[in-house]
Amino acid sequence: MFAMVLNRPGEKLIGESRPDPVPGPGEVLITVTACGVCRTDLHVLDGELPQTRPPIVPGHEIVGRVAALGAGVSHLKLGERVGVGWLGHACGTCPYCAAQEENLCDTPEFTGCTRDGGFATHTVADASFTYPLGEEGDDAALAPLLCAGLIGWRTLKMAGEGRRIGIYGFGAAAHIIAQVARWQGREIFAFTRPGDTKAQDFAKSLGAVYAGPSDAPAPEPLDAALIFAPAGELVPQALQAVKKGGRVVCGGIHMSDIPAFPYRWLWEERKILSVANLTRADAHEFLALAPKAGVTTHVTPYPLIKANEALDDLRTGRLTGAAVLVPGH
Repeated sequence: MFAMVLNRPGEKLIGESRPDPVPGPGEVLITVTACGVCRTDLHVLDGELPQTRPPIVPGHEIVGRVAALGAGVSHLKLGERVGVGWLGHACGTCPYCAAQEENLCDTPEFTGCTRDGGFATHTVADASFTYPLGEEGDDAALAPLLCAGLIGWRTLKMAGEGRRIGIYGFGAAAHIIAQVARWQGREIFAFTRPGDTKAQDFAKSLGAVYAGPSDAPAPEPLDAALIFAPAGELVPQALQAVKKGGRVVCGGIHMSDIPAFPYRWLWEERKILSVANLTRADAHEFLALAPKAGVTTHVTPYPLIKANEALDDLRTGRLTGAAVLVPGH
């Protein structure tokens, strides 16, 4: 197998040839056909997630085919197309798992962070956290659904049932979940980096009723705001944009510090919430819903060997939609 490996935080990924991994009990070997590039991968590379265990193969938006079954795996078949996301394992016994909150597990494993992920030709995954994908749709187009879509879905659910939804940071997760929200009959207000007219036009093309810079006030009070950009200064901005009782939901795993702000911006029962990982129930729910909602992902494919280029394009905002690594492309 061939893999792009992070040996130390702050360094570029290095291509390595390795023996093909062997699945253990309860695991599957997957031949990777596509792997999305997520902003969380940047946090892994930059050393912003202390749980990271280098050397590590990043990547947690994996689409591929089952190449081998470990002992005890019977619900998946050889050759079946499957997906793997960020939450790679949960203990099943801690108080959170017992309460069906496995996203808060005390001893989780994270794909591409604490166990090798999908920036490779092959990877091993926990079969219980591997999702059948069926045969409809293109592999590269499906890959962003495995994190950008899943986290976006959990973020949208936490926002409540309000009609006017603000989205701060219009990248991979936003472009997916905006389509779902529009399908639900909601209005989308998109807020991008100041001057990023390309992203604003992209948001409007997906049905946003408003698209403007993140440092501008919302044109009307919002029921909820979703923050996908890792910028803490957006939290006070969003609090001022939501109406009384409104919710601000932070959808990222890492964010810069939130600056001080007047209590009156939080008062009147406004709420700040954070999304932590996801559950298998989220995955099954969203993967079944996405085709019904007509979700179309906008992807830019890169050869696996150009993973560093894809990461740089994501970091600098040169992408519209999502980057996807395609081994053999």
